[in-house]
Amino acid sequence: MSRPILAACLAAALAVSSLGAQGFTLSSPDVKNGQALPQAQAFNGMGCTGQNLSPALSWSGAPASAKSFAVTVYDPDAPTGSGWWHWVVYNIPATTTSLPAGAGDPSKNLLPAGAVQGNTDFGAPGYGGACPPPGDKPHHYYITVFALDVAKLDLPAGATAAYVGFNLHAHTIGAAKLMARYAR
Repeated sequence: MSRPILAACLAAALAVSSLGAQGFTLSSPDVKNGQALPQAQAFNGMGCTGQNLSPALSWSGAPASAKSFAVTVYDPDAPTGSGWWHWVVYNIPATTTSLPAGAGDPSKNLLPAGAVQGNTDFGAPGYGGACPPPGDKPHHYYITVFALDVAKLDLPAGATAAYVGFNLHAHTIGAAKLMARYAR
């Protein structure tokens, strides 16, 4: 699949985030919708000095027919031509309604059984925090939980964010989102 087609598929997957059961909401004690992303959620490296800690998340009101969930963190403002995927988690069981802070660290084993982290644009699975270029305008970070119509996305190990996003688009029945900003 060509890069422009993948980019179009990713844009469509983000557009799907407006779908959802009325009342499907995402909240976080760490990230407030529309506000600045806390330093703890920023990357630790590449000139950034955050804690690289994925935020605690909880959701409610998902469609009753949801068979699994996925969570993504995406920055459309990254100067790449295609944005930047900071976190991709899928195959989260339908009985799950929250993830603890730090669940994006693969070494901590805090994700529910069966959940899989896809590769981010940092080139590896796991949460990679915000780290926009110095002096750039504030970037927008969209944290989205997707309700899916399948219990499992059958994807190869190390699936890229684009590949996961393509599959999310095909199976999303609802989505809830938070947006935070970050600049340095």
